[in-house]
Amino acid sequence: MTAEELTLAKDKDLVASLQAIKRAAELARKQAIQTGTEIVIMRDEQIVHVSAEQLKQEGRL
Repeated sequence: MTAEELTLAKDKDLVASLQAIKRAAELARKQAIQTGTEIVIMRDEQIVHVSAEQLKQEGRL
């Protein structure tokens, strides 16, 4: 589902799921930086390993 489709969903849990996923991703980034570990993400339809140092440099936090 796209973000637009989610906003039109009748199920309130489904509507809130996108925000929950974004919060979980942010917490995973913070934990990776705190523990010096990498995370695995999808970027441009490719699986990418991102180090804690790269996360710091991206400045997403």
